[in-house]
Amino acid sequence: MLTIIEKQDQKKFIDRILKRSQMNDEKVIQTVDIIIKQVKAYGDEALFNYTRALDGAELTTFRVSDEEMNEAFKSIDPLLLADLKKAMSNIQFYHEKQKISSFEYEKEKGIIIGQRVSAIESVGIYVPGGTAAYPSTVLMNVIPAKIAGVKRIVMITPPNKQGKINTNILAAAYLSGVDEIYKIGGAQGIAALAYGTNSIPKVSKIVGPGNMYVAMAKKMVSGVVGIDMIAGPSEVLIIADEIANPRYIACDLMAQAEHDPSAAAMLITTSKSLAEQVNKMIEEEIKSLSRSEIILTSFKNFGAILITDNLREAVQITNQIAPEHLEILTESDDEIFELIENAGSIFLGGYTPEPVGDYFAGPNHTLPTSGTATFSSALSVLDFMKKSSYVRYTKEALLDAKDSIIRLAESEQLTAHARSIEVRFRKS
Repeated sequence: MLTIIEKQDQKKFIDRILKRSQMNDEKVIQTVDIIIKQVKAYGDEALFNYTRALDGAELTTFRVSDEEMNEAFKSIDPLLLADLKKAMSNIQFYHEKQKISSFEYEKEKGIIIGQRVSAIESVGIYVPGGTAAYPSTVLMNVIPAKIAGVKRIVMITPPNKQGKINTNILAAAYLSGVDEIYKIGGAQGIAALAYGTNSIPKVSKIVGPGNMYVAMAKKMVSGVVGIDMIAGPSEVLIIADEIANPRYIACDLMAQAEHDPSAAAMLITTSKSLAEQVNKMIEEEIKSLSRSEIILTSFKNFGAILITDNLREAVQITNQIAPEHLEILTESDDEIFELIENAGSIFLGGYTPEPVGDYFAGPNHTLPTSGTATFSSALSVLDFMKKSSYVRYTKEALLDAKDSIIRLAESEQLTAHARSIEVRFRKS
């Protein structure tokens, strides 16, 4: 069950949560560095070797064929297909609101300034395929890229030992309009997308979640290509007072903990009675869950219930932790919501559990973790777009600005900058 942490020990727990990122693991760094160098040097040969060694699959080609795609789409459970279509509609509706437009403005006579917005040309999407397969991740990454206007969307995902891809993942890819799919995962897949091989042409940006090796590979290739974020283990934080339903809270905490032994499930409450009831409900509900061992390990590693004197104190801790997912289950949830500064995605009220956001509501479920919500945001349409500024000055407009630009350039001792202005007004 979850440890109840009193006020005097809370700082130590918060520090531990904020330091739980796995990006400093020397073994992971060294392994990923070797993999990337091997893929750069040997291309497809390295990919085949790593797929054989790490996934146990003997492949002759990486690309998923049209026949495999069609077969997956035809074989998916019709009810699940209908659910994916509903989720897709909600995700499209939400992300359409995020689009931005180019603009042009005549600031004054002879001066035009503007911004041109365009889509990134090619994007690689990583979809996990290990202990669990996530068709929802396909939709959450592909749909905003499509709305942005990305011309080439490539998906990679690891195969099983038979060299196959999960049917539901392929169906979601078919439904959302992925252009190319390759059977490759791990750091080697990220390296292939970043540098290109004979089989897998390089892309301009890589998005999507993965394990610590995938996250480290994304970090290492950042700059060669763009990346969305370096995601760590998943997390949920629930702020609750005495009016909250303890069974709801117990199930919401377990929903996040079942992702990973390193996931963090946290409750902050003003009610010690509620805390004790939540642990009792966990004990009752966990018995019938398929991933109970993972949940218990996660609770032991990074789970806790923090008792605070009041809700403002709960908000202060929340803003410090900057959780990936935040649920607010209080009598005054709107007032608490207004005080939240740092959170990836926020779920308000007793009937908005975090899985609503994972699958269905529309906002993206690719979110900042490990405290990075203090400076970053959920994946959005804007992650698949780029902006170019542009300027046009007439001769008269430049003449009016000439002396100021020259003085500024000379103050920085950049005399060639000054000369490029001055030369345009020489009389001979």
